[in-house]
Amino acid sequence: MLCRAALSPLVRSPGWCFVLSPHAIAAISRLYLPCHNQRLRNESIRCWSNIPFITMPLSRAHGKSFAHRSELKHAKRIVVKLGSAVVTRGDECGLALGRLASIVEQVSMLQNQGREMMIVTSGAVAFGKQRLRHEILLSQSVRQALHSGQNQLKDMAIPVLEARACAAAGQSGLMALYEAMFTQYSICAAQILVTNLDFHDEQKRRNLNGTLHELLRMNIVPIINTNDAVVPPPEPNSDLQGVNVISVKDNDSLAARLAVEMKTDLLIVLSDVEGLFDSPPGSDDAKLIDIFYPGDQQSVTFGTKSRVGMGGMEAKVKAALWALQGGTSVVIANGTHPKISGHVITDIVEGKKVGTFFSEVKPAGPTVEQQGEMARAGGRTLAALQPEQRAEIIYRLADLLTDQREEILLANKKDLEEAENKGRLALPLLKRLSLSTSKLNSLAIGLRQIAASSQDSVGRVIRRTRIAKDLELEQVTVPIGVLLVIFESRPDCLPQVSALAVASGNGLLLKGGKEAAHSNQILHHLTQEALSIHGVKDAVQLVNTREEVEDLCRLDKLIDLIIPRGSSQLVRNIQKSAKGIPVMGHSEGICHVYVDTDASVEKVTRIIRDSKCEYPAACNALETLLIHRDLLRTPLFDQIIDMLRVEQVKIHAGPKFASYLTFSPSEVKSLRTEYGDLECCIEVVDSVQEAVEHIHKYGSSHTDVIITENEKTAEFFLQHVDSACVFWNASTRFSDGYRFGLGAEVGISTSRIHARGPVGIEGLLTTKWLLRGDNHVVSDFSEHGSMKYLHETLPLPQRNTN
Repeated sequence: MLCRAALSPLVRSPGWCFVLSPHAIAAISRLYLPCHNQRLRNESIRCWSNIPFITMPLSRAHGKSFAHRSELKHAKRIVVKLGSAVVTRGDECGLALGRLASIVEQVSMLQNQGREMMIVTSGAVAFGKQRLRHEILLSQSVRQALHSGQNQLKDMAIPVLEARACAAAGQSGLMALYEAMFTQYSICAAQILVTNLDFHDEQKRRNLNGTLHELLRMNIVPIINTNDAVVPPPEPNSDLQGVNVISVKDNDSLAARLAVEMKTDLLIVLSDVEGLFDSPPGSDDAKLIDIFYPGDQQSVTFGTKSRVGMGGMEAKVKAALWALQGGTSVVIANGTHPKISGHVITDIVEGKKVGTFFSEVKPAGPTVEQQGEMARAGGRTLAALQPEQRAEIIYRLADLLTDQREEILLANKKDLEEAENKGRLALPLLKRLSLSTSKLNSLAIGLRQIAASSQDSVGRVIRRTRIAKDLELEQVTVPIGVLLVIFESRPDCLPQVSALAVASGNGLLLKGGKEAAHSNQILHHLTQEALSIHGVKDAVQLVNTREEVEDLCRLDKLIDLIIPRGSSQLVRNIQKSAKGIPVMGHSEGICHVYVDTDASVEKVTRIIRDSKCEYPAACNALETLLIHRDLLRTPLFDQIIDMLRVEQVKIHAGPKFASYLTFSPSEVKSLRTEYGDLECCIEVVDSVQEAVEHIHKYGSSHTDVIITENEKTAEFFLQHVDSACVFWNASTRFSDGYRFGLGAEVGISTSRIHARGPVGIEGLLTTKWLLRGDNHVVSDFSEHGSMKYLHETLPLPQRNTN
């Protein structure tokens, strides 16, 4: 019988019929015909030929392989090759059922998306070996027990098991398992066993091709394996000998051959390693190769083959290159890692940075990994410069911002025109994208402030202790390492962050939004020009590749701190995606202004107008206005409402405020909303204590303000509000590194570790300990030792205030 679910795409009425080729019927009948019908089963058995198959790969109707990972989402026909190490358990005592179930789930998900999935599976020999070993051990133990009459068994030697016998014993069980798993997703699977002869013989090759196409047409997943029950050992020279020659000697070469024959878009090869390394995995200097290009194999040292199965990484690479030259994209990845195996296939298809991607198109510039290494080396050189030299770089960048003003504004104009033509940016983001002469002048002033205040930032001694005689300890400031700053629609962020990185001696990776590509390019060029005066051009890198933000957040070996600058959604996504890398920033800027009963009439409207209307898209703009209940229906309240109406601020009423009004503005959907525009929420509170509680419940710990003339009330608010910035009678917009006198900021942090509020140079530094001794050993300080601990605090060196 045939699985009706598998034929559903072809069927649109109860009375359905279709025509199947004999080869498709043979493949399906292997699963669904009774076991006693051996005649039809035997017809599918192939003979093996040792003659290598020589032919040109079939031409692909849809063109060349994909050039970039991001294009893999367009793959329609996909082959997934499962190595023996993926299919079998680590102890080689059975199949990895959980892992297989996860792979089947991912394949089913992609199949149900309308893709055409095929599986080339290993595991029959390994699974059969486990079964036969179990049977032999059981048989020997029974015979020995009968012979000796004792329960204690002697050491039993297991004979060498012949691979073909193992394959015969394991193939049926392996296929039965696949069938049962795919049935859970209403998907049919069909088994196909092949040999080299099926590709060497033209008629058999056509039959195989026709069978696979018909199975795919009927929404059936073909599961393909070499017929290892009749396969002789491979000949030493029967390997992939070039683009025109391929011998099916293992499932790696089989997967490559099928991928090219079937004009497959993508071949995913799953093994027990993360991908291709430049030296054997586990060695000290081994690095995972993100993208592998034809001709790079000379730079790779291959290790031993996998613990089970026939192939090794060298065989996989040769097969992958052959498939790539035949027009199929290839990714080699880990299918056994418990943290990623549950989504490795879908991640690859989504274009995420998983495993090694084989590409024929080399990028014009360095990879992001290379840029990270360049930033690391450049940052260390930068940190070793004299403070005056780092300051000279920043002064030079400030001069370039004003000297090259016309070129910068011209590039920014291109970004603005493209954004407006495409209509992809909201008005607040367009404002952030825009540069002007006044903005550039302000940037230059801020950079000069940074240069002036950075003279003793790196290497400053912050603690000195005499541990014992001639044993002194110092704690000194040092750079964090390599920073990754991700920003969108804010080209002015690039020179600010670059100057702070230079002042703090950090290497820097910058990832800007594509909407500011022209502006970022010219600003980065000017930054590198300034860095070049002291030979540290590589310390600041602009990532221009098609690297996804999520992939950048996984580079924990290259990046020490991530700083997002952009929308709350961007920050949340980065915080979610960062794997082992700390993230400094805030996800939202829900800032409050509380108007107390003792507020000054003259101050209230000025502070509220500035907080909301001066730059409503900023993260430090007012979003929720809290009014004391006693101020309702007073002239002061009317003045606030009139001012907001004049400024065209849309008002949303909080629940309590709405209850006081007969005709209220639209009631707020959530009190935890960052509008980022000329909108705000008004809510009523009964006391300063209730205002504090409201801020703690609905705020984001960014910036909160009280307006009052009562000093006692103000101090209560300042001490009890748990936010990064808390102000009295001042606009929320003062929450800014430039306005704080820091020169600039890399962002505003609402976290409680390391740095909080506007983060300037100090927030980009950490410390290290320097211990200077003279033949000191710990044993001298034991109970009977000759030395005693002193732990005396020593005076700090005088800071340079020039």
